[in-house]
Amino acid sequence: MTLETTDSGRWSGLLGFLTHPVRVVASGFAAAIAVGTTLLMLPVATEGERATGLVTALFTSTSAVCVTGLVVVDTQTHWSAFGEVVILGLIQVGGFGVMTLGSLLVLLVGRRLRARAGMLTETEVHHDGGGLDTRSVVLGVARTSLLVEAVVAVLLATRFAVGYGEPPSRALYLGVFHAVSAFNNAGFALWSTSLERFATDVWICLPIAGAIVLGGLGFPVLVELRRNLRHPWAWTLHTRLTLSTTLVLLVAGSAVFTAVEWDNDGTLGRLPEGARFLAGAFHAVNTRTAGFNSVPTGELRTESLLASDVLMFIGGGSAGTAGGIKVTTFALLAYVIWAELRGDRRVAAWGRGVPAASQRQAVTVALLGVAAVVGGTWCLLAMSSLSLDVLLFEATSAFATVGLSTGATGELPVTGQVLLAVLMFIGRLGPLTMGAVLTLRSRPRSFEFPEERPIVG
Repeated sequence: MTLETTDSGRWSGLLGFLTHPVRVVASGFAAAIAVGTTLLMLPVATEGERATGLVTALFTSTSAVCVTGLVVVDTQTHWSAFGEVVILGLIQVGGFGVMTLGSLLVLLVGRRLRARAGMLTETEVHHDGGGLDTRSVVLGVARTSLLVEAVVAVLLATRFAVGYGEPPSRALYLGVFHAVSAFNNAGFALWSTSLERFATDVWICLPIAGAIVLGGLGFPVLVELRRNLRHPWAWTLHTRLTLSTTLVLLVAGSAVFTAVEWDNDGTLGRLPEGARFLAGAFHAVNTRTAGFNSVPTGELRTESLLASDVLMFIGGGSAGTAGGIKVTTFALLAYVIWAELRGDRRVAAWGRGVPAASQRQAVTVALLGVAAVVGGTWCLLAMSSLSLDVLLFEATSAFATVGLSTGATGELPVTGQVLLAVLMFIGRLGPLTMGAVLTLRSRPRSFEFPEERPIVG
């Protein structure tokens, strides 16, 4: 073996390590967070042009890029117009998602990475190809995002101008900011109390809720609905699982929150009876990883906090702007349990068999998510004197990139805030990249071990 061959092999191995799709998208998100942190630390980014500390800027940038919405300072009073625009830009970048950012980088890196990222795109999109290549995914996500955001921005701007007397320029700015924040499931609002002042306004709550749901369904589902809206029998298993599970969780969440909080004077109890249904449903939508709130989250009862934890952990659809372990993961696990209880040899859903590899991926993603939330909560308990239910809520909200908070985030020590930032980063990249890693590493084994069945249960 010559020296040239050895050097070539080393450089090839190094290039392969650096251009691995998972590392590329993770590096891209980290770079965006670093740029955002730098911009938010500038004096011009804050009201009164006072400099923002590193931890605060890093936390806010991470929250925006990971489209979470958790904050440690009041967005309305702390950030200037420049700072708000920076946050808006970071939300938009993060909202394109890991797959879109990865696809953009693929176009720049080269042919080899394009081929490997094609596998990553197929994994995340859960599509058999269907003519979707890297470029079409990028352009499709961009068109879909801008179209939905534009429609919602017009609706909100009109309401702000007509219903609340905002000047046209201010109404348009408010409409654009909250439309982008809603579709990208970010939850950043330009009022200190989020959307509590609009708890009874259907013309504000419904467009925002609609944008949240659409963004959380995922690009593959939106594409299929556009192509086969009138032919549901032609939908793929992924689309059926996403839509059916989303509908069940929204209805169940709305019913639970409305019933539990109905007579709570700190939340729904202070609203007119008709508006309580709207506020209960709006909270259920936002636990799908959006982060807006129309009632004080800190006033929710313990039962509602636990129900919120479950919904936040599940999250939204794959290849969308939502976080969590994804509704398809949750649905697959439910079908696995049902098949085991029935004694079925194979797992089936909607008349389709589910491959064993998909079942293992669902179990892996879910258990790693549980480990992240439990580990994060345990660390927060060691750092803070706050109660378990509150810290579990904050940790789940961070991991699932939701942004709902009981107000405890600002009370945590610096180490606790850094931990939440890490959870946001893991939660944003983890479920997406884990599926890609499992698929990219999938390979046939040339031998089999002898089987032995342990006792389960």
